This record gives sequence, C-alpha cells and structure tokens, in this order.
Amino acid sequence: MERQMAVMEGATGESQNGVSSSLNECDLVVKELMQVIDTIGSYGGFRKTQRKECLNMVRRLKLLVPLLEEIRELDGQVSSEALNCLANLKKPLLAAKKLLKDCNYGSKIYLAAESEAVMSRFHAVYDKLYEALDDVPYDELGISDEVKEQVELMRMQLKRAKGRTDTQDMELAMDMMVVFSKEDDRNADSAILERLAKKLELHTIADLKAETFAVRKLVKERGGHKADSISQITDLLGKFKQIAGVEDTLVLDGSVSARKLQRCQTMLVPHEFLCPVTLEIMTDPVIVATGQTYERESIQRWLNSNHKTCPKTGQILDHLSLAPNYALRNLIVQWCEKNNVELPKKDTNTGSDASSAALIEEICSFIQNLSSSQLNIKRDSVMKIRMLSKENPDNRILIANNGGIRPLVQLLSYPDSKIQEHTVTALLNLSLDETNKRHIAREGAIPAIIEILQNGTNEARENSAAALFSLSMLDENRVMVGNLNGIPPLVNLLRYGSIRGKKDAATALFNLSINQSNKSRAIKAGIIPSLLKLLEDKALGMVDEALSILQLLASHPEGQNEIGQLSFIETLVEIIKNGTPKNKECATSVLLELGLNNSYFILAALQYGVYEHLVEITRCGTNRGQRKANSLLQHMSKREHIP
Repeated sequence: MERQMAVMEGATGESQNGVSSSLNECDLVVKELMQVIDTIGSYGGFRKTQRKECLNMVRRLKLLVPLLEEIRELDGQVSSEALNCLANLKKPLLAAKKLLKDCNYGSKIYLAAESEAVMSRFHAVYDKLYEALDDVPYDELGISDEVKEQVELMRMQLKRAKGRTDTQDMELAMDMMVVFSKEDDRNADSAILERLAKKLELHTIADLKAETFAVRKLVKERGGHKADSISQITDLLGKFKQIAGVEDTLVLDGSVSARKLQRCQTMLVPHEFLCPVTLEIMTDPVIVATGQTYERESIQRWLNSNHKTCPKTGQILDHLSLAPNYALRNLIVQWCEKNNVELPKKDTNTGSDASSAALIEEICSFIQNLSSSQLNIKRDSVMKIRMLSKENPDNRILIANNGGIRPLVQLLSYPDSKIQEHTVTALLNLSLDETNKRHIAREGAIPAIIEILQNGTNEARENSAAALFSLSMLDENRVMVGNLNGIPPLVNLLRYGSIRGKKDAATALFNLSINQSNKSRAIKAGIIPSLLKLLEDKALGMVDEALSILQLLASHPEGQNEIGQLSFIETLVEIIKNGTPKNKECATSVLLELGLNNSYFILAALQYGVYEHLVEITRCGTNRGQRKANSLLQHMSKREHIP
C-alpha cells in the first residue's frame, strides 16, 4: 500500500513538473521572441533604398507584441502544439532581424544594386511569418478577440505586401545600369553619378567613411564570389568620393601599394596631427568656422564641391574663411624633426583668391556677351559657357548665380543651329546641379528644348533628350515634359536617331514613363513598336534598355494590350532562349509582369516553348533571373498552365 501511494505521488509529481516545464519553456520562447522584436525596433538608420520597406516591416512586427504579452500571462498548461507554433515564429523573426540589420549597416551601393534580391528577402520573411501565424491556437492560448483581429489584420498586410512593385527601385536600377555601362562616358553620366550620390546619401565625409567600412566588410565576406559585381561597387564608391572631393583610400584585398607604404609612418603620428578628411599628416593646417582643423587642400576641395558644412561635425559653417593654424603647424614641424619624419612638400596656392575673382569676371563677361548683336561673339560666348559648365560643379553654380540661365534659355529659340546646339548642351551641363534643374524649368526652357528635339541638328537633338532626362529627375518637371508633348519627339528619336540618340531617348523615356500618365502618352506615340525593333536589332546593344522600359509599360492596361501581340511574345521567348544572361533576366521580368496581369500571355509564351528555357534559367541564370524564372514557373503551376 505504501509502495502504491509512493507510485501515485511520483506520478502526480511528474505531471506537475511537466506543466511547470511547459510553462517555463513557453516563457523562455516568448521572452526570446520579444527580445528579437525589441532589437528590431532599435534599428533606425535604414538605407534610403529600402527605408520604406524596413519601416513597414518593423511596424508590422511590433503588432506581435500584444499577442506575446497575452501568452506570457498564461497560467495554465501549454500544449506541445502551441509551443511548436511559437518556436516556428522564431525563424522568420530572426531572418527579419538579420535583414533589417543589413539594411541598417550594410553597403548602400550594394543594397541599391541588389534591390531585387533584397526585396525577395523581405517577401521570404513575409511568407514564413504568414505561414507561422496561420497555426496559432488562439482559443487554447486564451487570446482576446481584439488581439486576434490585430494579428489577422497583420497577416492580410503581409499578403498584400508580397505583390507590390516599388517603382523607385526600378528607377534606381536604371540609373545603376547606365552608370555601370562602360560604353558611354559622356557628361550626362556625371548627372547620374551626382544624383545617385544624393539619392543613396553618399555625399558627406561621414557617409563615405561608413560606406567604405561597409564595402570592406562586404569584400571580406564575399571573398572572390561575384568579383565583377564587387568591382563595380568599389569603382562607383570611388567616383562618389571624387564628386565629394575626397581621396579614395579603399584597399580591398589587403595589398599595399608603394604610395601606401610611404604613408605607413602616419600610423605613428599623433592623432591631432592628421587631417580628419585624408587621415594624412597636415602640412598646411587651417581652422574652419566650427573650430575644427583640416589640411588646407582637402577642406578647400570639400568646399569647392558645394558643401557648406564641417566634414567632422556636420554643422553648417557660418562662413567659409580658413584661418591658418600656426601653433599646430609648429608642433607638427617639431615632431617631424624629432622623429626624423620628412614632412611632405606641397605647392602653396597664394593666388587662389585672385584666380577665383578672375574666373567670375570671365564668366560675367561671357554671360553679358550672350546678348551681343554680333553673331560670332554670341556664338563664341555660349560655346565658352558650355565648356566651363562641362566638368566643374563650381562653374555650374557660378554661371547660375551670376544670372546665366535666363539668357541661355532665351537663346534656345535663336535662329542659328550652332548656337542652339551649344545652348542646349550648356543647359544640360548646368542641369546637373539640383537647384539649377528647377531654375531652368522655371525660366521656361522645357518647351524650347522640346522644339530643338523636334527640329534641331542631330547633336542638338541628342543633347536635348539628355537634358530632358536630367530635368525630369524632378517629379514636377517629369509631369511638365509630358504635358508639353515632349514624349512623341523622344519616341521619334528612339525610332530614327543615331545609336547615341536612341540611348539618350531610351533613358529619358524610361524616366518619364515612371509617371502613369506619361505611360499612356508613350504608348499612344508608338513607343512599343520602336522598342520591339530595338529587341530585334541585336547590333544596337540596347536590349536591356528596351526591356526595362517595357517592364514599366507592362503594368499599364494599354501597354498590356499592345504588348500582347503574338509577334512580341515570340520575340520575348527568343530572348529568354538565346539572349545574354542579363537579356534573359530582363525578358523573364517582363513576361512575369505580363503574366501576373493576364494569363493569356503565359499561354502564348508556353506555345513558343518558354517552359524549358525558364527551367534552364532557374539552374544557371543570374541571381535575379533565377528568382524571376522561379516566380513565373510557380505562377504557371498555380494556373495549371504547364502542359
């Protein structure tokens, strides 16, 4: 009897320990999940390219907190099924944490270049989270109706988020494609570089330093994987540094050049002797308005790049005067003599102020001569302004600040083809400055540029298209170009222009077609047959550009109707079959966009044998191509289109 009682007590004790163990395990899992969400909520410096999506994800994940809090207050036993459900939430939350961390600290250039891959990671997290929340036993866990409704609302948001396309990402992708292309080194590329630097927030010393560390980390993690892609990223970072007036000191593979070896001694130099910008020992230290000291050459380069802030503190400078820091200069000289370090010799530029004054006087003279009654003086002056504005950002600002834009806009209508050509090109150069874009449009340049686009010389037409592309980076100018009937002459240039003209027109049309009304205008102007010709003429090398525009138009009902001609679908399948890896990727993206809106396109593509080629892309296509092909095959499977 005693033994029987002991067995019964043991059984009872085991059952109680089981309940306690179950509750403890539940508390542990809930605590861990809440810690992950708390960490996710602490991230705040998301990269601009994914900022909106990151903030949406953080907001959605925080909606789980009331659910977890109610579970934590449970007193009763928790079943193994409920525990498994909570454990299943852990995987997508950790994936979300890793993704948001990458978007908070990762390379901005990489995140922009691989925006499709990053977006697929968001969708993968949403998929897993949606599935995990599907099995939550609300009744068993005693979840209130209010919290249950909140979680179900979140699940609906996750489902909707998976199908959304971000137009801004497509615009950024087009910019990246143009910048990474080595075929076109014209000045218009500078406009894209300057815009990208601002768009990616890589135009200050602090931002560029942080990006350098992020790229170094990326190189270390990737090793030799995707060497071409990494090389493009580092090259672009170097160009951004040039725009900001910062010397590029990024070393990727750990090797040290001869130039670097000469600088190794600076590792022993007292920190206060090093310029905060170049991290080299200062030979001519100067003090800026905030009290910080820099090497004269490096801070002057920073100021000449139209920056009005202190690189180290980020404060706006009250004035741009530079005061020599003689005391620090003497300390540096003494330290160098004591340690047998040779101070680098640099040329002094005592005439810089006089040179600047002479340049302003010269620019003012050219601007005044734009109104001359003598044709040769007028023509020579506008050509000089064109050349001055070509490469130097400072000159663009000086020309605008000294009243150059209005007389240039007035010259657009002057009845001399050479003057028109030089003028529209000068305005293209000036439009590289963001402030000038608005100024040029306000002075009424866009109608006159469109007129030259229709009737000017070949070079004038090409540069007019490039100017419209640059100006239309502002939303209000994009709408204005469309309203002023600027799209038909661009389509005409796309159809009949030179190779350079076709490329200028394609870039402008892509940018303008981001606007929904402009999509309709482009379609009515006959852009789709013109794009089809570009796809058929492989010698032009514009297949990717044409497909990028078609992907934008494929989301428009009018575009779908016209693209839906069988001849186009056949061409699309031919590219998926025999194109370059990049061609195949873009063509698959267009077909996916079409198929998501109308199953007719999928059926037509299947008739031309697209299925086996999509399977091939999933095996050996580009990363983006593989994702698009997989999505298309899944869509086919759901619609039971597979033969």
